[in-house]
Amino acid sequence: MKGFRDFILRGNVIDLAVAVVIGAAFTAIVNSIVTSVINPAISALFQADSLNEALPVSIPTTSGGESTMYFGAVIGAAINFLIVAAVVYFVLVLPVNKLRERQAAQKGIAAEEAGPTETQLLAEIRDLLAEQK
Repeated sequence: MKGFRDFILRGNVIDLAVAVVIGAAFTAIVNSIVTSVINPAISALFQADSLNEALPVSIPTTSGGESTMYFGAVIGAAINFLIVAAVVYFVLVLPVNKLRERQAAQKGIAAEEAGPTETQLLAEIRDLLAEQK
């Protein structure tokens, strides 16, 4: 049971769980933006109701019928990805990186105020002993 608890409480698992939850929340926002903003713009440009129906290419099949590929659906998926990536970067990654930089700078100042480390002191003792010989 201890091993399972350690696994669950490991930082990577918790970070991953938070990422999944945040990703699901952003998906709703992105879908709303695509449905309410991008699809009407695409409708005006490509004369299609949504990206899923834009840029159709018909291909004849061997049975004599036709099959249609919709390249607009791929473009829509790429736009969704870019929107999600931008939101995640600007809302999550960038602020966390700035926070980490500030914390690192504060730790650097605190380390300077704390004085020399054990390694530095041991090096000084070694140098003094070498000078005495």
